[in-house]
Amino acid sequence: MIQVSNLRVNPRTVDGTQSSELRAVTHALLKRLHLHQADIQSIDLIRRSIDARKRNNVHLLYTVHANLVGGTNAERALLTKLTARHDEKNVSLVTPTHPHYPSRKNNPLEQRVVVVGAGCAGLFCALSLAKAGLEPLLIERGDSASRRAQVVDYFNKTAQLDPESNIQFGVGGAGTFSDGKLATGTKSPLHRLIMETLVGHGASQDILWDSHPHVGSDVLPQIVDGICTDITLLGGEVRCRTKLVDLVLSDGKVSAVRVLTTDPTTQLTTEQTIPTQHVVLASGHSARDVFEMLYRKHIFLERKTFAMGVRIEHLQADIDRSQYGPFAGLPSLGAAPYKLVSHLDHGRSAFSFCMCPGGFVVAAASEPEGVVTNGMSLAARDGKNANSGLLVNVFAHDLPGDNPLEGLQLQRTCEHTAFELGGGDFKAPAQLVGDFLANQRSSARGKIEPSYARGVTWGKVDACLPTYITDTLRACIPQMDTQLRGFAVADAVLTGVESRSSSPIRVTRTPSCQSITCDGLYPCGEGAGYAGGIMSAATDGLRVAQALITNVHGKDN
Repeated sequence: MIQVSNLRVNPRTVDGTQSSELRAVTHALLKRLHLHQADIQSIDLIRRSIDARKRNNVHLLYTVHANLVGGTNAERALLTKLTARHDEKNVSLVTPTHPHYPSRKNNPLEQRVVVVGAGCAGLFCALSLAKAGLEPLLIERGDSASRRAQVVDYFNKTAQLDPESNIQFGVGGAGTFSDGKLATGTKSPLHRLIMETLVGHGASQDILWDSHPHVGSDVLPQIVDGICTDITLLGGEVRCRTKLVDLVLSDGKVSAVRVLTTDPTTQLTTEQTIPTQHVVLASGHSARDVFEMLYRKHIFLERKTFAMGVRIEHLQADIDRSQYGPFAGLPSLGAAPYKLVSHLDHGRSAFSFCMCPGGFVVAAASEPEGVVTNGMSLAARDGKNANSGLLVNVFAHDLPGDNPLEGLQLQRTCEHTAFELGGGDFKAPAQLVGDFLANQRSSARGKIEPSYARGVTWGKVDACLPTYITDTLRACIPQMDTQLRGFAVADAVLTGVESRSSSPIRVTRTPSCQSITCDGLYPCGEGAGYAGGIMSAATDGLRVAQALITNVHGKDN
């Protein structure tokens, strides 16, 4: 087929519907290839991005695949004609590849593979294992995604935290109650497979070609619960409210897991030992009890770089104008995102993280007396505010001693301090950017109303974080304002503390994806230190599944 990239479309010609988008892209394609509508058999959108480098001339850019009437011969003839005219720029012949799940075989295992954690990594790992016929048992300490939505709403209204089911824990993991952002800095042929799986369970087809795809926290619960249903239909089993409490080891190998299962009706808890020789550990970056258990078991852990900081909020309309100028507000452009980084001469830097256009700052605690913030957007991204994490890296050498759990302790200390500064009931400390830059307390909001559901207490956020983080943020925010006009506006809101952007620990593994000190233990995803977002976590889940399948079935699968 023919691939055409960098097709420019005026965003004013697209009203936000797929039909108008396809008409505009088809018109641009026919003009670019000097063809008529009758020459085109089919068109597939492959990628859409926004070129806003010049705010007075914003364009939509597309990459498309087109099949011509007449097939391969017609496509080759067209490319030859364009080449003769020296007009072949951004036009090529391609043969698309289609990654797929492993083929199904009979299960040779007497004991089930146990996948711990039903976040993105665990879900896609278990789905891949189930499609291969290995009938995995997927255990999740929290609730189903649909039930979690009720639990999170109850916490927001009452401040009564369920430590086992919250924004961090439950089917779908922390990503379910975020923006559902699917953009990633890595490239893998598995990305298409992940996207197609999400679309097959209810995500918009737009994610297949949007350069900044997202699903939305109102859509993700039904998608991840649907993936659980597929795992069950393929012979696997999914158990919610089932918490890993211990690994049973024999001669340096996994021999069983001990779990606590809570009946949702009676609230009675039972303990069970499940024999297994294969455990995929995809428990997420907030399963601190799991890290502590691994440490007691002398399973090798190492420190890794992670990041901490605050959430920053602006009016979305102001971000739209800064990014898109006179094109701001067009349906085809939607709510504008941003991605910023500022490097200082002494080696520190600050960066935006998980930017949520038209979103909300959420209460993401998973432990008593600890305030944690995160961001989320609904599918429409139509909230009044824009928010983003504003983070600074914490390096291994920033931590005292050599205990690999020191990063967890730093997170806890900052979260508990934020709880105290907020005044209890999971209120969050907040400060205006202007006051933060002047190193003075805030006493009231400006034009931006904080969206944090539990409410904020005005003051200073400095005490929540190490000095090297707050000093870096003070130096970098004005620099970021030169990249995005209005970023340092005085009444933008800082809410603390953002402490769970990534895991501070890596459960080190071999090239076969097994722990370097425990055979049969497959560390996986964000919690194990091998991912940093929905897409990379899902990709790592597929990667670990393939390694396990190869171990069981051999390299022919």
